[in-house]
Amino acid sequence: MSLPVERDKKEFVQEKFSSVTPKYDLLNSLLSLYIDRYWRIRAARLLKDKDGPILDICAGTLPLSMEIVRQKSRKVIALDFCFDMLKYGLEGLDSGFKDTIFAVCGDGEILPLPDEAFSGITVAFGVRNLANLPKGFREMFRVLKPGGRVVILEFSRPANPFFAPLYRFYLHRILPGLGGMISGDGEAYRYLAESIEGFYSQEEVCSMLEGAGFGNTSFKPMTMGIVTLYSAVRP
Repeated sequence: MSLPVERDKKEFVQEKFSSVTPKYDLLNSLLSLYIDRYWRIRAARLLKDKDGPILDICAGTLPLSMEIVRQKSRKVIALDFCFDMLKYGLEGLDSGFKDTIFAVCGDGEILPLPDEAFSGITVAFGVRNLANLPKGFREMFRVLKPGGRVVILEFSRPANPFFAPLYRFYLHRILPGLGGMISGDGEAYRYLAESIEGFYSQEEVCSMLEGAGFGNTSFKPMTMGIVTLYSAVRP
């Protein structure tokens, strides 16, 4: 399949995530061989030194929002473009999270939030789905307090010459079929594979963060490079 162009991407992403909502968490764990929890733990740990509210963009069914609260109790605003995913996540929240996690249905490129309101921002596997990534980064910069940190988890392409072909085979040959069989929407998982293949390099992501005004940008490949953990600070 060809990736949707910018003007169609928001509608496409919203439709596809709505269609796979009931199976989304199961598939994330299954298709990552249950390593996704570890990735979220690592991401949330980068914000443990930050006090004050955290904004979790592209929060989906709230797994990273919950991990942030597990590590340090504080208010988390969980924002996502897909109402069905937020609703599903809220319905499954344990009572211990209901006073700390607050859901907002909104666009990551036009955040319905005030300037300099958050001490930290997280995005797990969501920046790849933004139609205009530099615009999204500028919005993150706007709502982050000076000294605040943005932490991003995103899929990436392994550089290891032996592992990379195996991963590409899994990504394009196994994942769409397995994901489609379980979720009932094969197109959603074909999009996932193509969006990973077509996403920016780690250096390009850091360059865009710097272009939005962030400093101290860094990235760390994890799990043989299939995922990258990015960090940047608003000066």
